Amino acid sequence: MTLDLIRTIVDVRKRLDLSRVRSRIIALVPTMGALHAGHGALIDHARREADLVVVSLFVNPIQFDRAEDYQRYARVLDQDLEFCAARRVDVVFAPDVDEMYPQPQKTFVEVSGVSDHLCGAFRPGHFRGVATVVMKLFTIVQPETAYFGQKDAQQLAVIKRMVRDLNVPVRIVPVATVREPDGLALSSRNERLTPEQRRVSPVLYRALQAARQKILDGCRDAAVAREAGLAILSTEPEVRLEYFEIVDAEDMQPVARITGPVCIAAAAWLGGTRLIDNVLCEVAG
Repeated sequence: MTLDLIRTIVDVRKRLDLSRVRSRIIALVPTMGALHAGHGALIDHARREADLVVVSLFVNPIQFDRAEDYQRYARVLDQDLEFCAARRVDVVFAPDVDEMYPQPQKTFVEVSGVSDHLCGAFRPGHFRGVATVVMKLFTIVQPETAYFGQKDAQQLAVIKRMVRDLNVPVRIVPVATVREPDGLALSSRNERLTPEQRRVSPVLYRALQAARQKILDGCRDAAVAREAGLAILSTEPEVRLEYFEIVDAEDMQPVARITGPVCIAAAAWLGGTRLIDNVLCEVAG
């Protein structure tokens, strides 16, 4: 199988139009590159379900609230191409910024409500940038299915609501978070952790699990379950907590009383590295 690297919108549309003539199912895995096993799980899932797999590699400037974070984001195209080839990806769409935004962007997609809390409260404009670039990719690629990681639970919820509200003919497929053996969720940002920070980092997952276990044991008071997680985080003073919340699993709104599926989500800083993670908890009420 030959991997096609395509850099322009015109060329990727031509390539995919040929596949559509043959009635092939096209899957899209949107990424910002610096691929790791978490992305690999998305690609593998797409490969099992689709005839043709497209991976986009694009570091999207309009979703970054801090310019230095955008500048620091890893850009390793050759490494990413090897990663995709090993997983039998058909097309890598890797446009540059001028290709995706030839003029200053005046049109944006904003998903209110779902994007208001958690990361949305701390990263102004982030989800507007995510929703806008994903909509552009859907319009360019026109996939039947698209794959997103559960690790970015709020992003997943935003995209699912956008697709539903705007009648976008794309099936959104969530894929479970991939973790290190000690529980740390895979992320390209993990490479920035010092050895000591890396040692400490699994505390975030342990805290989420503690809150989840409290709920599974019968607790329905979100504040009480939250305290169980905060108690775990308090054992590592190096962690600077941004948020630790229990929200409705679909619309990402905070809950006081747990009566259905919830997402327990957290963001924290270790040094200059921001980590996010979440776990789902299914309860009947």
